[in-house]
Amino acid sequence: MESKGKTGGFWRRLGQAVGIHVSEEQDWNIELKPRFFVVVGGIFLAGILFTAGSVKYSTSPTFCNSCHIMEPYYKAWKASKHNKVACVECHYPPSKPQTLLWKKFQAVSQVVKYVTRTYSSKPFAEVEDAACLRSGCHSTRLLEGRTAAKSGVKFDHRPHLLDKRRGRQLRCVSCHGQVMIGEHIEVTYGTCFLCHFKGMGVGKNLKPLGGCTGCHDVPARPIQVGNMTYNHRDFVTKQGISCIDCHADVVRGEGQANQDRCFTCHNQPEKLAKYGDTPFLHENHVTKHNVACFHCHQEIRHGIMADESQKVPRLNEPAFEKTEAGAAPKALPPGHPALHVAQTPGLIFNCADCHDNKHFGQREMYTGQTKGLGLKDMPSPMFLAQVDCAGCHYKDAGGRDANFKGHNLKASEKGCVKCHGEKFKGIWEETKNELTTGIDKLEGNLAAARTALEKATVADPERKKLKEGLDRAEKLQGFVRAGRGEHNIYLASSALREEARLLADIGTKLGATLPDVSEEPLISGSYCAILCHARVGVKVPPDTVKVFGKTMPHGQHAGMMGCVKCHDISGHKKVPLKQNVRKTVCKECHPD
Repeated sequence: MESKGKTGGFWRRLGQAVGIHVSEEQDWNIELKPRFFVVVGGIFLAGILFTAGSVKYSTSPTFCNSCHIMEPYYKAWKASKHNKVACVECHYPPSKPQTLLWKKFQAVSQVVKYVTRTYSSKPFAEVEDAACLRSGCHSTRLLEGRTAAKSGVKFDHRPHLLDKRRGRQLRCVSCHGQVMIGEHIEVTYGTCFLCHFKGMGVGKNLKPLGGCTGCHDVPARPIQVGNMTYNHRDFVTKQGISCIDCHADVVRGEGQANQDRCFTCHNQPEKLAKYGDTPFLHENHVTKHNVACFHCHQEIRHGIMADESQKVPRLNEPAFEKTEAGAAPKALPPGHPALHVAQTPGLIFNCADCHDNKHFGQREMYTGQTKGLGLKDMPSPMFLAQVDCAGCHYKDAGGRDANFKGHNLKASEKGCVKCHGEKFKGIWEETKNELTTGIDKLEGNLAAARTALEKATVADPERKKLKEGLDRAEKLQGFVRAGRGEHNIYLASSALREEARLLADIGTKLGATLPDVSEEPLISGSYCAILCHARVGVKVPPDTVKVFGKTMPHGQHAGMMGCVKCHDISGHKKVPLKQNVRKTVCKECHPD
């Protein structure tokens, strides 16, 4: 009884402390003091404040980051332009109260999943258009009309969001869906490329949706390429040159949506069976659930491609690419035999069996790659200016057997005229004729030098050195012939000039008299003035020049000696004086 009395006394004292008075005579005689209502009110107020604080904190990005699986998304948001906008502002669009409550319940369920470790390691959240277009955010975006991004790309939000594009209803996150450091909900240009390039042709047959100038203005400012200045408007606007003539390799990839991408999110057979239903897939993923295009499609890259080793633009990729299984056709022309053979059961078709290093010589000549030739690299000025093969090779040879042999696109002098004007008409043919003449004469000298070596009586070490020189001369000649020197007349001339020097030196050592070819335009260096400048009105060489503090009769010297004895001709307008020319060439005639 004493213990019970002590316990009862404790609860009475506790009740009195919070404003509940219990009579000692009658246990159920309870009186509530004002203090009780103050305590209850304080507890209630504290509950409200705690609940409000919890709600406020739970809507903050910091709370989102408390879950470790959200760390990469938090970092992307933190480094982006949206880092002043809370996560819930985008992921909870404005809607009816009951909708917000339902979404809040879903958010709480995510917390429960995290605590119970039943969450997914790859969370997926949707951002609805209403969140982006709400008042105070981007509510006027649809009214802006045609705008230009920092990259210069022109764009109009209204038709992309309100109208179907290629039969697809897009959403904001169709284009603004990339999640990476510094680019959270920023433009995913890969989506633009998919829409504008997928299925729109390849190479010279590319017909981008909206055209090139639908997104890009023709550059107004001149650009410097090497030591030359180009203005796009002179070619595109005035002469109607297609962008593809020079930039045929600006699109890489086909944007395929392979079925293995489906397994990233789905494993239900009934859903995977829908793979071939393209309209359903786009309606369900893009329109209804705001899934970004790059989640399903392979990348299409767009832009000026540069060779990492040479820091110069690449040529078109070949029509066949090597794979682990051999060489697989990428883009076969209509009527190509591979279209039949590759589909014939029981046959293994390997393009590389027949097409190995096709056009290798032309590629090396045009790009100026001289590895193994002992010459310095000398890219063609047109190559440096991004002119692709299709700029000159666009004339379809056709023929009755085109359906069986395929289409061969030949070069035409119209390629020169359409870019450079009527003054260049005939230059291409004359250049080829000069190349043929020069090669033929040097080939005669090469044969005569080999004959002289066979008959000569020389020691074996010397014979070996002379034979190596003849082999190099033959290799240089083969390079110009196989590479079609007209692809890069500067490099072709340099190669033939080196061959002529080698043969003249060998002939002197063997005591053989070889025909003098030093007056040939491609060997003397006068080809620039003879083949081109005289036609287009450039007066070269000038009558006089100022050099070494004196006025020199330049035209007279050029007529007597040619150009290359004094000048190093390594490209268009690149004709510097050779080193020590004053001490070597000048002193031959002017010892003082």
